Amino acid sequence: MTERPGTDLAPVHVWLKPVARDQRSAAHALLLDLAATLLSDGAPVLRHDAAGGPHVDPLAVSLSHSERLVAVVAGLAGPVGIDLEDRYRRPVTALARRWFTPAELAWMRVQPEELEAFLHLWTAKEAVGKALGTGLRSGGLRRPMPLLTAPAPAGARRGEPLVGGLIASAPDLVLVHLPVAADAVVAVVVPVGTPAVEVCEHHGAALRSTAVSRTSFPVVVRGN
Repeated sequence: MTERPGTDLAPVHVWLKPVARDQRSAAHALLLDLAATLLSDGAPVLRHDAAGGPHVDPLAVSLSHSERLVAVVAGLAGPVGIDLEDRYRRPVTALARRWFTPAELAWMRVQPEELEAFLHLWTAKEAVGKALGTGLRSGGLRRPMPLLTAPAPAGARRGEPLVGGLIASAPDLVLVHLPVAADAVVAVVVPVGTPAVEVCEHHGAALRSTAVSRTSFPVVVRGN
């Protein structure tokens, strides 16, 4: 039986898959495969709204892709958003100064890796915009993100959550960065009260079974 929204929120599901080409089509196919596992009443149908956002009723869904990876998220309890960025060296200082808030710029300066901090903020803003259905329009890049007040430890693993927590401008949503995808930063936004984010990487890599996020709910990671 399909689980419907109610008092007890259901887990949110994230699937990731490495893809070398035709990433958009691959993301659509992966999203439909995920939806089919969550719905029992017929084949899911993917449509897009006027702004290009994906919809697979009755699920809340979102997707993202880079040159090497696609990521999709789906849940039944409320809005979700996902965004990813590949890790590769690039200049980010000018872009951050143009779009980020003074508090975010100050936070970036005390992080051990400027690029890593930038990618955490950028993916967070994108994921929130997708969950809200506005993208980065109407000042989305200037929307403040929750920040850890202390610098990340120098020995922190890539993928450790640097940004996470409740969204001040959208208090029904919570943000977490997923401790997966060694060569990419992945941010997901889910409804407050979500009991878990269940992540499946579809490439057979050996993954640890569980990682605990800094937003108080578990991120359960499974290989396939």
